[in-house]
Amino acid sequence: MNFEARRGVYPTMVTPYRQGQVDTDAVRALVEWYWQQGCDGIFADCQSSEIQFLSLEERVELLRVVMDEAGRLAARDGRPRMMIVASGHVADDFAAQVRELNAIAGQEPDALILITNRMDIANTDDGQWIADTKRLLAELPPELPLGMYECPRPYKRLLSPRMLQWCAENGRFHFIKDTCCDADRIRQRLELCRGSRLRLFNANAQTLLQSMKDGAHGYCGVMANFHPDLYLRLLAADPYSRRAALLQDFLGLAATIEPTTAYPCCAKYYLDRHAGVRMEWTARSADSAALTPYQRACVDQLAELTEEVRRLTRED
Repeated sequence: MNFEARRGVYPTMVTPYRQGQVDTDAVRALVEWYWQQGCDGIFADCQSSEIQFLSLEERVELLRVVMDEAGRLAARDGRPRMMIVASGHVADDFAAQVRELNAIAGQEPDALILITNRMDIANTDDGQWIADTKRLLAELPPELPLGMYECPRPYKRLLSPRMLQWCAENGRFHFIKDTCCDADRIRQRLELCRGSRLRLFNANAQTLLQSMKDGAHGYCGVMANFHPDLYLRLLAADPYSRRAALLQDFLGLAATIEPTTAYPCCAKYYLDRHAGVRMEWTARSADSAALTPYQRACVDQLAELTEEVRRLTRED
């Protein structure tokens, strides 16, 4: 298995709709926007994509469109294709999990991402989680690179040191979307991953700069739906520079908009109004009516401030 997760920024992709159905034209436009912004990859079929509210057929079709468009853009521009990782792992029943994961695998993403709360669903102990994961791996294509995602829905199951150590030693896991939001814990996790194929991507803006200093491989989070270029600037900057500190301060504060403005509706509003990616603001996982005029004004102010931070952090 010759695979290396590319360092960088991976947006957690939102799913656009039109009149209640997945809007594949807007999906393609969003993939192209990520590409134009310079994103290194995309996490498709994740919680931001509302996978718990999509049918299996919709999850598979969403990934098919993403893969197709990413490939088309790479061929058009003569650049390496964005790395596509995907999950779609939501079922409770083991047989259903095998079906859905193999259906996603059939679209040939660069890595298939398992959700940590889908093994040992009763959350009993680490040993049962490892046993369930081994059983699931035996049903998946042996050549396909895998990853883990600490998805918050229906509950967040963080990887314990024992679970993480097992993943690192297993050899099939290459990607972790870390959602612990704790710089000290991330540092400990990076030590456990050292020397293995496993690469940690931080989903948390507030701890990002420190985690990059400690060896994290990049950012994979919701705010890359707003200003991925600033995350790319942070990752490219001298981590001990004033420029990096200013970017971290802004990105950490800006990320507080996500839990307070009806996400993912707020991201769709931002993309539609400020990024030129036309889409409805509707969602299946949230009521777009909750995105009030006040909240939209907050998003508008974020967009304006983002432009100023771009100017302030531009390289000479």
